[in-house]
Amino acid sequence: MSEKPWGGRFESPTDEFVEAFNASTDVDARMYAEDIAGSKAHAKMLCEQGILMQEDLNVILRGLDEIAGEIESGEFTFTIALEDVHMNIESRLTEKIGDAGKRLHTARSRNDQVTTDTRLYLRRRTDAMIARIRYLQSVLVTLAEEHAETIMPGFTHLQTAQPVTLGHHLLAYVEMFERDAGRFHDARKRMNQCPLGSAALAGTTFPIDRHMTSKTLGFDAPTANSLDAVSDRDYIMELLAAASICAVHLSRFSEELILWMSAQFGFIDLPDAFCTGSSIMPQKKNPDMPELVRGKSGRIIGGLVAILTTVKGLPLAYNKDMQEDKTAVFDAFDNLEGSLRIFGDMLPDMTVNKDVMHKAASSGFATATDLADALVRAGVPFREAHAIVGKSVAYCIRESIELHTMDDQACADIDQRLSADMVRALSVEACVASRNHIGGTAPEQVRKQTAAWQSRLEKYHV
Repeated sequence: MSEKPWGGRFESPTDEFVEAFNASTDVDARMYAEDIAGSKAHAKMLCEQGILMQEDLNVILRGLDEIAGEIESGEFTFTIALEDVHMNIESRLTEKIGDAGKRLHTARSRNDQVTTDTRLYLRRRTDAMIARIRYLQSVLVTLAEEHAETIMPGFTHLQTAQPVTLGHHLLAYVEMFERDAGRFHDARKRMNQCPLGSAALAGTTFPIDRHMTSKTLGFDAPTANSLDAVSDRDYIMELLAAASICAVHLSRFSEELILWMSAQFGFIDLPDAFCTGSSIMPQKKNPDMPELVRGKSGRIIGGLVAILTTVKGLPLAYNKDMQEDKTAVFDAFDNLEGSLRIFGDMLPDMTVNKDVMHKAASSGFATATDLADALVRAGVPFREAHAIVGKSVAYCIRESIELHTMDDQACADIDQRLSADMVRALSVEACVASRNHIGGTAPEQVRKQTAAWQSRLEKYHV
C-alpha cells in the first residue's frame, strides 16, 4: 500500500479488478500538460508564501519539465495502479527528486487539482472549437457569395415552398454556427475561474495566495466558495450543451447534403475524398461523411444526458461519480471538432448542379405566393387572393401544367381578376429578387450579408 498516496489508512491492497475499474488514467492522461502547468503555478505560490523552500521549488520545476519531456517523447509509462494522471506525475516526480516531490501537494487536494486541470484543458479545447466554427463559417460565406444568384427551391415540410438562393440557404447555417460560437464563448467565460487552493472542500490552513495561482494560470479570478469549487461541473454541462446544439446543426446540414446528393434531388455532388462505395453495388457513391456526422450528434447529445444524470443526485462536495465527467466531455469534443473539420474540408470542393436546382425551383408551384401578392397589389384582399391561387394550382395539377403557362381563358374561368399577364410575369428570378430586404433571399441582400460576414470574420482573424 505504500505506493498509494492515500495508503497509510489501509491494511490490505486494493482488489485487482477494483483497481482497474477505479482508474481514470486512460482518460485523463491527455491532461498531462495542464497538470504540470498547475503544479508549477502551485509550487511557485508555495515558495512565494514561504511554505516551500527555494531549493525545493527549483528541483520541482526542473523535475516537472523533465517529466513533460518524457511524456512527449513516449518514454513515460502511465500505470493504472496510480489511478490517474495526477498521481502518475507526482509519483514520478518523487521518484526523480525525492522529498521535494512529496512537498508539492501541500495545501492542495486532488479535488481542486482535477477540476483546475480540467478547466485548463477544456479552455484550450474550447478556443480550438471556436476556431473550427469560425473556419467553417468562412467556408460557407465564400460559398454563399459564389452562389448569391444560384436559385433553388426552398422547402417547408420538405415540400416545395418558395424559391430561394443557395447563398441565402448557406447563410442560414452561418447564423446557426455564430450562435454556437457564442455559446462556447459564454461557457468559457464562466469556466475561467481558478479552483486551485480550495483543497478537498474547505480550503487549507496554509497562508496561500490564490490570486497568484489564478493569475499565473490565466484565470480571471479564484473561485469564491471552496465547496462549490470542487463539486461544480456546471462548466462541463454548459460545454456539452453547446456541443450538442452545434452537433444538431451539423446533423441538419448533413441531412440536407444527403438528400441533395441523392438521384431524386441531384442538387450537389460531394468530392470523392469524402465518400465511399458499396461492396456489392458498383454504381454507388455514398455520402458517408455527412451520414457519420449526423450519427455523431446522438453520441454527443448522449454525453450531455450522461453528465446531467450523473450530477443531479450528488450531494456536496466531491464524489467519485464525477470521474465520469471527462469521459463524456472529451469524447464529445473529439467528435464535434472532427465533424467541424470534415465539413470545413469537404464543402469547398462540393459540386453544385445549378441547372437542376433551377429546374426544381421552377416546378412545384414555388411562385404561388408571389401570384397571390400580385393579386393583392391589384386590389384583391389577401384571403381572396389566396383562394384564387389555390384554385389555380388545383387546375394546373389537373392539367399537368405550371402556373406561368396558364392562358387567358383558364385565368378568366377561375376568376376575372386573374390575368395571363400576371401568371406570365412569374419567374423564379423575379420572385427571388423581389425579396430585397434585411434577411431576404434576394441576391443583393445575400451579397450584403456575405460582405458583412467577411468583415466580421476578419476581426476574429479567420
